[in-house]
Amino acid sequence: MKKLNIGIVGLGRLGKEYVKNLTYLVPNAHMIAACSIKKEELEYVKDTYNVPNLYSSYEQMLDQQKDMEAVVIVTSTDQHADQIIKAVEAGYHVFCEKPLALNIEDCIRVEKIVAKHADRITMLGFVRRFDASYADAKTKINQGLVGTPYLLRSQTVDKDTFAPFQIEFCTTGGGIFHDYNVHDIDLAHWYLGSRIEKVWALGGAYRFPEFGLAGDADNTAAMCELQNGTMAIVLASRISSFGHNTCTEIFATEGNLKIGDPPVKNMLQISDKYGIRREGMETFFDRFQAAFLTQIQSFVDHVLEKRQPELTMNNATNATLVATALTKSFKEKKPITIADLIS
Repeated sequence: MKKLNIGIVGLGRLGKEYVKNLTYLVPNAHMIAACSIKKEELEYVKDTYNVPNLYSSYEQMLDQQKDMEAVVIVTSTDQHADQIIKAVEAGYHVFCEKPLALNIEDCIRVEKIVAKHADRITMLGFVRRFDASYADAKTKINQGLVGTPYLLRSQTVDKDTFAPFQIEFCTTGGGIFHDYNVHDIDLAHWYLGSRIEKVWALGGAYRFPEFGLAGDADNTAAMCELQNGTMAIVLASRISSFGHNTCTEIFATEGNLKIGDPPVKNMLQISDKYGIRREGMETFFDRFQAAFLTQIQSFVDHVLEKRQPELTMNNATNATLVATALTKSFKEKKPITIADLIS
């Protein structure tokens, strides 16, 4: 079996999961190099997954690892654009976690470079497209099962125990709209078949004032108008008491599709002195563990088969554009028209 030689940059919580998947669960991948500025992270992947080549410099990994064919980027959002460009220009195929960048200028810069190297396979990590239930909903829409979609309501909600950790990184990640709602934005474009053209976002730091001091929020809500007249409502929260809660509902002319609600851990129902209940999931990775594997397997397959994925850099640019508009609307407390950001 032909195997794709892969290096990874970024070995935080999610980066380690990518290393595990690529080492043990993607049979046509070969994890040959890893890069991190943290020595303990490099030691972890060497000891746990036997990654042979370790680097503290991304540029050195690109320059010295001559048998490497592809790069997986799982760093902070403010690093994505430059790291994608460096890898593509150095001759590598690239998978990068979402979002593409923190601003439109960087997104367009990446798109232009990628367009010049059409032989390189590039892919962004919008993992919900690879979740079985979300993919099935898209199939049902394409089949016309519930008629024509006209409204999407989608939310990204994290357990409150992760909020203190997120305070430190909310600026490098672009804030709650870039970090959370970029998924919901992409789903709105995907399911409703159009682009968001106007947004109005509200929110605040209701439980963790530290987010407010950083110019961010712990809870937000936004109304979005799409070019074809359809609507999207996107919500985000960092303070769920019971666990991760990603769910989406698509309203259509002949029915509805609901995904992930209620956000239960499994099919077990518990009846005891506390009542009747079902357990929830702790993290986003618990919810989308299978989808992350499907996603990175898809990238490896596309590279080896020399096929560009359906999910394009332009899809990622459009999601960042809307997230930027939502952030502007939230901070300026007024509706924002997307065209005004790019005119």
